Amino acid sequence: MVSSVHDVDGLIETLARGASLDDGEGLDLLAHSLQCAENLAVASPDDDELQVAGLVHDLGTILEPGRPATHARTGGEAVRDLLGPRVADLVARHDVAKRYLVTTDPAYADELSAQSVATLAIQGGVLESAEVAAFEAAADFDACVTLRRADDAAKVPGRAVRGLDDWRSPLVELHQRFAG
Repeated sequence: MVSSVHDVDGLIETLARGASLDDGEGLDLLAHSLQCAENLAVASPDDDELQVAGLVHDLGTILEPGRPATHARTGGEAVRDLLGPRVADLVARHDVAKRYLVTTDPAYADELSAQSVATLAIQGGVLESAEVAAFEAAADFDACVTLRRADDAAKVPGRAVRGLDDWRSPLVELHQRFAG
């Protein structure tokens, strides 16, 4: 198990490995991650941390394939020291955001891909009322939901988006903010 990535080059190399991994969504993990980041760049152009969280949200799946129950937490912890606590927390909670939306939005479950429906049960299913209240009260509630919706929309095979190298500068800038 790789518990963290220590520099931007290592992160980029790890994300690039996602090009050889299919998570059952009809496109590889790198393409999915790039689409998610692009969706967030459009939806939240002034929030570079949210965009980067979209880029790295499934890092845990690359680091530990086949572990959907823990991939969000694994990915969050892997980038905490490199990209800061906000990015890490957004990544760590993107699976709970799916559970929240299924619980609170009756139409949302119908929008999920078959793979997302399959992993929902593994990740805990619907939330209890106390869990809903806690999620809504947590920091960055709106950003978590935005990330989740961008994640759901980032499953278009062949969609043209910026490449991984285009994210190097934002990754370096964000790392410098937290390492400095």
